Amino acid sequence: MSFTDRFSELATAYVAARPSYPEESVDILIDGMGDPASLAVADLGAGTGISSRVIAARGPLVYAIEPNAKMRDAAAPDERVKWVDGTAEASNLPAASVDVVAAFQAWHWVDHPAGVAEARRILRPGGRLAAIYNERDERDPFTAAYGAVVMKYATDATEQRRANALASFAAIDPAHTKRFEYGNVHMLDRAGVHQRADSSSYLPKGNDAARAMHDELDGLVDAFEHDGVVKMHLVTLVVRVDG
Repeated sequence: MSFTDRFSELATAYVAARPSYPEESVDILIDGMGDPASLAVADLGAGTGISSRVIAARGPLVYAIEPNAKMRDAAAPDERVKWVDGTAEASNLPAASVDVVAAFQAWHWVDHPAGVAEARRILRPGGRLAAIYNERDERDPFTAAYGAVVMKYATDATEQRRANALASFAAIDPAHTKRFEYGNVHMLDRAGVHQRADSSSYLPKGNDAARAMHDELDGLVDAFEHDGVVKMHLVTLVVRVDG
């Protein structure tokens, strides 16, 4: 199964249970670039548009680049988000058409040399390239326990792939690279915890392992919920390469 196809059945869970991003993590992308309303941003691997809508809310026009039709179709409409059937390696955008190229929770699915070349092609002079990730902050007990369940049932090495991708991204142009971190808390009810797991392409679906995993997630909610809600603590990482 291709990286694109593995998300075809996950759109509903994505919409229901994936976290958003702190406004600060978007502000740092466009800081010092002038009037936000004058800027254009390419959001690579935009999924169901969670990141695209956060960017658009800060003012820029967003080109949401997403190759999976089911993910695009599940996106809520936004007049400042323009959807494009494309990939990080072949965005279908004109040359020198955007001020920022950003990949939220997506750079580990990109062919890095081809993705960087495409980003350089579509960026205007002085533009920026950024990778943004929500990662679990396992200093928090519930989040650590959830992470232990994820690692127990993971069907491939996507978590390590994410770490490797961020390291590779930071090596694109070390002299012009900055790293930022922001706290982020995702509130989830019991159904949301299950949907959060279901939105991960590397966790089991519809088999005995999936049922065992969800039983363990129920136990976590029982142990950690307060008024029916648990808090997943995240660190939003931004790695920014300035042009």
